[in-house]
Amino acid sequence: MTKNINLEPQKPEHNYILAALEQDELNRLSKNLEPVNLKLGDVLYGPNQNITSAFFPTTSIISLQYIMDTGASAESAEVGNEGMLGLPILLGGNTTPNTAIVQTAGHAYRLDQNILKEEFNAAGKMQRLLLRYTQAMMTQMFQTAVCNRHHTVEQQLCRWLLLTVDRIPSGELLMTQELVANMLGVRRESVTEAAKNLQNAGCIRYRRGHISVLDRQKLERSVCECYSVVKEEFHRLMSSVR
Repeated sequence: MTKNINLEPQKPEHNYILAALEQDELNRLSKNLEPVNLKLGDVLYGPNQNITSAFFPTTSIISLQYIMDTGASAESAEVGNEGMLGLPILLGGNTTPNTAIVQTAGHAYRLDQNILKEEFNAAGKMQRLLLRYTQAMMTQMFQTAVCNRHHTVEQQLCRWLLLTVDRIPSGELLMTQELVANMLGVRRESVTEAAKNLQNAGCIRYRRGHISVLDRQKLERSVCECYSVVKEEFHRLMSSVR
């Protein structure tokens, strides 16, 4: 998990989906968009809890995790300023077995589920954006499952780091090896070895739980294809709606 950050004034346009709306759609939503400050570790919803609000992050990142009865966990996807948390509202289930936890503190906009459904059912640009975003999220989840099964812990760590720093302006993360292991669903010792290898290669600097990305190009050369698959699919699906 990353550390709490100093929060700057936000605008709806800092979220990709909100920024891509037609002006009349954004104007209708604006009076109902509630600015919220999400703190590190906040649980926005738990397993099988009724989801009453959607969140549009601007500077925060939300981690979707499944936590087992043993306490072990693994991340299936992240939601940052490119998307929205709350797709089960639109899909009709209103609950999910996953837990939504704030991984990076920051800003977001909260929107009541009834307002979201009303705007979605208006069949405007919001509907087209969220349908495409749903497909992009499915790609991220599928690719995470494949990556966790077939690629090394070092490759998984590279993928996770790149997807995270894509959503934050700095490249500086504060996290413990245990938290990273929980995200990836692997042993802590495996993360320690992977981080050491990346540091020796000059990709990152790791000290006392603080990770700095030093050479992004080296990190991209070390990552598996899963990172580019997710990134390119998001770009293909979301940029075409602009």
